[in-house]
Amino acid sequence: MSTGIWILLLLTTLLGLAYKRSNLKTAAVAMAAFTLLSFLLGAAGLIKVLAIAFAAVFAVLSRDQFRANTVTRPIFAIYKKLLPQMSDTEKTALEAGTVWWDGELFAGKPDWHKLINHPNPTLAPEEQAFLDNQVETLCSMVDEWEISENGDMSKEVWDYIKNERFFSMIIPKEYGGLGFSAQAQAAILQKISGLSGAVFSTVGVPNSLGPGELLLKYGTQEQKDHYLPRLADGREIPCFGLTGPRAGSDATSLPDTGVVCKGEWEGKEVVGIKLNFSKRYITLAPVATVVGLAFRMFDPDKLIGDDYDIGITVALLPRQLKGMDIGNRHKPIGSPFMNGPIVGKDVFIPLDFIIGGADNAGKGWRMLVECLSVGRCITLPSSGAGGGKYGIAAAGAYARIRRQFGVPIAKLEGVQDSLARIAGNAYISAAASRITAIAIDQGEKPSVPSAILKYNLTEAAREIALDSMDIHGGKAVIRGPGNYIESGYSSVPVAITVEGANILTRSMITFGQGAIRCHPYVLPEMEAAAENDLKAFDKALFGHFGFIFSNLSRSLLLSLSGAAFTSVPVSGPTKKYYQQINRYAANFALTVDMCMFSLGGELKFRELISARLADMLSKLYLASLTLKHWEDQGRNRDDLVLVDYAMAKLFSEFEAAQAGVAKNLPMRPVGWALKLLTLPLGRRTQQPSDRMIAKIVDLTSAATETRERLIEGIYRGDNGKNPLAKYDSLLARADQAEPIYKKIGDALKAGKYDESNLTIEGRITDGVELGVLTQDEADFMLAFEKDVLDMINVDDFPLEHFGPVAIKHDAPTAKKTSRRKPKADTSEAVTEE
Repeated sequence: MSTGIWILLLLTTLLGLAYKRSNLKTAAVAMAAFTLLSFLLGAAGLIKVLAIAFAAVFAVLSRDQFRANTVTRPIFAIYKKLLPQMSDTEKTALEAGTVWWDGELFAGKPDWHKLINHPNPTLAPEEQAFLDNQVETLCSMVDEWEISENGDMSKEVWDYIKNERFFSMIIPKEYGGLGFSAQAQAAILQKISGLSGAVFSTVGVPNSLGPGELLLKYGTQEQKDHYLPRLADGREIPCFGLTGPRAGSDATSLPDTGVVCKGEWEGKEVVGIKLNFSKRYITLAPVATVVGLAFRMFDPDKLIGDDYDIGITVALLPRQLKGMDIGNRHKPIGSPFMNGPIVGKDVFIPLDFIIGGADNAGKGWRMLVECLSVGRCITLPSSGAGGGKYGIAAAGAYARIRRQFGVPIAKLEGVQDSLARIAGNAYISAAASRITAIAIDQGEKPSVPSAILKYNLTEAAREIALDSMDIHGGKAVIRGPGNYIESGYSSVPVAITVEGANILTRSMITFGQGAIRCHPYVLPEMEAAAENDLKAFDKALFGHFGFIFSNLSRSLLLSLSGAAFTSVPVSGPTKKYYQQINRYAANFALTVDMCMFSLGGELKFRELISARLADMLSKLYLASLTLKHWEDQGRNRDDLVLVDYAMAKLFSEFEAAQAGVAKNLPMRPVGWALKLLTLPLGRRTQQPSDRMIAKIVDLTSAATETRERLIEGIYRGDNGKNPLAKYDSLLARADQAEPIYKKIGDALKAGKYDESNLTIEGRITDGVELGVLTQDEADFMLAFEKDVLDMINVDDFPLEHFGPVAIKHDAPTAKKTSRRKPKADTSEAVTEE
């Protein structure tokens, strides 16, 4: 054989060993066999030398003790000097939660059995009954326009929420709560989310950011026995004070203080805490009866220990405390949920107000990180998922019924693009929300996925709101009871901003936390260095080297082959997507290590690169859960186009982020190498095709089983205010109306109609006389068009509704009223094409 062929065989052998993640002993044996073969077959001298060299290196490195003392020890010394000191807050954040599917993606070679075998439970009977009854009733009571106009929910709605224990979904039954699963909580919040931001926030916050979960996990028995039953039945309304004017997304820099001192409590002198704090953006604060408060605790006189700076602490404060100013309101954009500031000056509390008592002084940051990450996986993602379902249910039906240029606007390709985007985002969001909630029920505390879901699902909700506005046109820009788009559109920035601003969640938190927490070797290396454990460091270091070479080999081979030969435990139409995720996971893992290698500690401050790495991880996570969702729903072939759309969208976004990292790495040779290894043929994934978009629109703008599965769980009851009930009725008749529209259109083209009669109602009536329509068809169409006009119309108001009239007009005198119900117009005041 020629030398060129021998070189190719040598490279193939080395790549194969790396691809299979073979250990050093296996690699040494394999190269020894290759060496023997090169001598037997008379390979060139260069090949023999290279083969011997590789075999010798692998053999030597396979001797653990020798390798640790000769190779690893000097690296260990340098590593310990370069390793930056990690703050206690950073350590706490890294230690909080668990590593789930995010860890498989960081590993570069996901174990698909772990996801495929992930449970797919249904709701418990009592949870389903609550959804079908109490939640359905609450939804029927909601009038978002009335809430918006009055600035608050009605007393009836408040009382119903309290009496039916909506605040107690996470509180166990033994304390009077509902004790629901995370999956049930997500389903309940999704159903509410499409109707009212105020009701959603009121119900959602106590079950995620309120003191309830902190009490459950860290409270003393006395605190649990007192507060949990009262929180469960609504006697106590909770809020949680974390954010302040100078500590927003940087929650670790709390300027709010609690100084240990002696003071008077209930007539006795006790050791307690004097608090000074200023909080804002606190949901439910204006009506809260108990405040969970985070503050920095100090003990200058060493009254409870030897430490001066005790650290972040969390306490429970009754509303009536002297010195606490509570009750003012902010006015959040879009939805008037209860939100406001809390200020305290020299507020004295006893030590036993600390959640968990004095023993938990200084442990507040760990408490917050461990609890809030779970809440972030449920509440705001449920808003995004529920808003997506509501968005496609409304926009799809509207586009099917609303006609322009003689056809439903759902047939216009510009509208189709927006509709398909809504459907795709809704499908992805529903999948991610449901499966992550199930993971929580299985005992996971997914801190990195909580950041992925918070950012991506609220951004999807923003895109859905924009597309819905565009599709509805004029109907969406005129305020009134008939505008079901405006509230969600206006309040989207709230979800984008709260619980960690999206800009920082993407650019700092998602990858910043995941890079150490989820990487299979980085944290073990750091821990070994901190403990001065050479043996553990050696094991982690050479595991890391093998990991890098494996991902290098896998990235190149899978990228060149289109991942066609990688093994996955599924067959059928989605197999290719699992294979592509295998390729992208290897690309991602390699990219992470090359960024760490080239940037070192600077990576922490290169936020745009960190953001792109977060995008890569996020798209893989969402794509994986979308595939699992399709499996869980029974592999319905009709829904496959939604999967195809989701994969095209997510894979295209992944490759864009991947190319962005390679292009912007400061060490350019590393960027070039990364591009060569991960994108050797360039970006290959295409955006969804026009044909795919049209097919999705056909399935989601008609009464199909695909549409039913996509919008499952939203409120569709006919309470006189819910547009979806009207749309369901119209969609059920749309197919019958279509051929009648065609008859009228054909007659118009044939010149049978008097062109001066422009109204559809007139053409229907004249159509009977002209023999174009039967009387039954005319009766059907007149009723149908009446409902269509009701759907299209927007609200108008008397001039006096807006306050004193500045300009007097010569017009018939109208009876003055301070408030008057809006009336629906009978002509289209705003063009909606």
